Amino acid sequence: MNQDYIKPDNWSIIEEGFDADQVKSSESLFSIGNGAMGQRANFEEQYSGPTFQGSYIAGVYYPDKTKVGWWKNGYPEYFAKVLNAPNWIGIHVTINGETLDLFTCQKVENFRRELNMKEGWLSRSFTATLSNSVEIQVETKRFLSLDFDEVGAIAYHITPLNSDVLVNFSPYLDNGITNEDSNWDDKFWDVLSINHEANQAFIVSRTMKTDFHVCTAMQLQTLINGKEIEQDKTASNRDDFVEFKYQNQVHKNDTITMIKFGGYTTDRNHDKDNLIAVAKKTLDEVSKLGYNELLELQKKAWAEIWEKADITIEGDVKAQQGIRFNIFQLNQTYLGKDARLNIGPKGFTGEKYGGSTYWDTEAYCIPFYLATKNQEVARNLLAYRYHHLEKAIENAEKLGFKNGAALYPMVTMNGEECHNEWEITFEEIHRNGAIAFAIYNYYRFTGDYTYIPEKGLEVLIGIARFWHQRATFSEAKNKYVILGVTGPNEYENNVNNNFYTNYLAKWCIHYTLENIDKVEAEHASDFKRIMKKVQLSKKELSLWKKVADAMYFPFSEEKKVYLQQDGFLDKELITAANLDKSQRPINQKWSWDRILRSPYIKQADTLQGFYFFEDDFTTEELERHFDFYEPFTVHESSLSPCVHSIQAAKLGRMEQAYTFYLRTSRLDLDDYNHEVHEGLHITSMAGTWMSIVEGFGGMRVKNDTLSFSPKIPKQWNGYSFKINFRNQILKVHVHQNETHFELDGKTVLDIIVNGKAVKIQPNSLVKV
Repeated sequence: MNQDYIKPDNWSIIEEGFDADQVKSSESLFSIGNGAMGQRANFEEQYSGPTFQGSYIAGVYYPDKTKVGWWKNGYPEYFAKVLNAPNWIGIHVTINGETLDLFTCQKVENFRRELNMKEGWLSRSFTATLSNSVEIQVETKRFLSLDFDEVGAIAYHITPLNSDVLVNFSPYLDNGITNEDSNWDDKFWDVLSINHEANQAFIVSRTMKTDFHVCTAMQLQTLINGKEIEQDKTASNRDDFVEFKYQNQVHKNDTITMIKFGGYTTDRNHDKDNLIAVAKKTLDEVSKLGYNELLELQKKAWAEIWEKADITIEGDVKAQQGIRFNIFQLNQTYLGKDARLNIGPKGFTGEKYGGSTYWDTEAYCIPFYLATKNQEVARNLLAYRYHHLEKAIENAEKLGFKNGAALYPMVTMNGEECHNEWEITFEEIHRNGAIAFAIYNYYRFTGDYTYIPEKGLEVLIGIARFWHQRATFSEAKNKYVILGVTGPNEYENNVNNNFYTNYLAKWCIHYTLENIDKVEAEHASDFKRIMKKVQLSKKELSLWKKVADAMYFPFSEEKKVYLQQDGFLDKELITAANLDKSQRPINQKWSWDRILRSPYIKQADTLQGFYFFEDDFTTEELERHFDFYEPFTVHESSLSPCVHSIQAAKLGRMEQAYTFYLRTSRLDLDDYNHEVHEGLHITSMAGTWMSIVEGFGGMRVKNDTLSFSPKIPKQWNGYSFKINFRNQILKVHVHQNETHFELDGKTVLDIIVNGKAVKIQPNSLVKV
């Protein structure tokens, strides 16, 4: 834990007291989104202190030219980045001519910021004494509408406390925005037009290279003591900026309010020539509805999300706050409405990782969306990869593979690889396996096989072809080996025979062969269509099987463990507990050379294989591998604690499982990795859900049946979660001495609890 200023609360993230050193961290933690757009919790008014301004539009990106010291064949030409979008939230405020700026105020008191996760809004309140000695009370509330996902709303209230004052509100749209992580300081946006009429303004701009067209819009309303006033304004604009100015005399203790509606329309969803008309229509609609009614709709929309997705924890407020924060941010980032979108590791909270898609989606996020949404949401995430299959084949061709072999990108916006570190781009090929595993996971959970003959089998064939070609026969070992890879543990590069990668390759081939046979037997027309398209022969299938059946896995007879890779035992095996705390995190303290020579593991690697394929190993084997690898694991990836929490719970090590759970659930709230100012770790938040449901709840799907082995940390009085399993909602409530199951559905549900069969009748409670 590296920060401890967030106040414990069951439903809200709360900050009390203004501290300029915390501003950038809080901008991340209090971020808001609605699946279509999002923004960091920047102040609406001017702030001259350190800040990281960020607003983002889902799917709008820029191909930033790759910047490397030594170009290698196969490098992607660009790194795709979600662009920092035009800023619509800004309201410049002056009081008697003095700018409101919390960084320069004489005094800021009673500062309170709240992100209300139950209802989906962000608020601030504070009392400020300006340099001209005027005292004012400020209250703001902002949200991005779930019902009208191209619109957000701000209510900005000012009350003078010690005198009558002249208040100037200057709301604006600013298109002169840059990305902090730009490789070459390129200009990303080109303004096409600026228009304004009445209390509305519009900037139409396009992205350079990708040519996305975006209209940024705003509409204003002013009230005094809750009553709307009609007033004149002045308007001004320059090349990339438009501003209105409203001036009002406000008496002491009266309250002036500016309501600002704003947002984006894009040519991803509308004709580019109609963006202003669509924006105007939307602004008119929400303005007619009114701020308060729009807020009520927001509360109802979030109530519907929480009805399925909420997890309750009794007796541990920090743990409760942590899981709700994670669930909230996942839903702010992706709601499954648009199959063209995916889940970036930072979501709408920062620029790191470019906002692109990683293998995190398939490995961590899909289980969350499978169980908390309808199955179409997870199916959309699978279809996203199917629609990128041709690009994956092109990516493989660039590296010398052929015959339809597919290598899915490590980082992508449109299916094309855009990661520019060679040890990741060329070597972290295990990502292919996660995409295949997600197809298996979807079918296992939903029972919906239709996706595989319709789309999934083509993906599996491309991936299997890649693994067949990537393996090399070793005469010395009389086995097939996979050389020069990086596993999930990115503190090892260019290693040979990473256990997890080799095991995934073997599994992918076997799973593809199994499904080819199943589709041939049960979906003849789809089989014929696919075989004609991929030109797959029996001879090729036999070559795949030969590779899979003879795959090599490094193993230590002395330790009785599979080795993370060849030569792992040659390292100086000093456990992480013996590292001086001043040396942590090692990725910020050590040279890369030193890290590569060390035994330290960034995240679950061999253990990731034991997580995916736990049915292939005994509990004793898991325990042996957990005891060997976890002591060398520094958990400096956000994806690490959740897998270890799940496995510790399976082994009955509840104190250790609880510790890992707290770390994954409060990774950002407590800034474990010293980097929350850069943005949140969105995709790993799904791992927090997994830690409770799969870890403590022990939920699995075995033989088409939900299975549970519930456990509970001693720190909790109880916890509950819901599972949307095949269109029936099962509520699970775990107490210290028993577990309750309640079914919201129409048919009997057979489940397994601690190895025993249990029948759950619809709308009835069963205690086990």
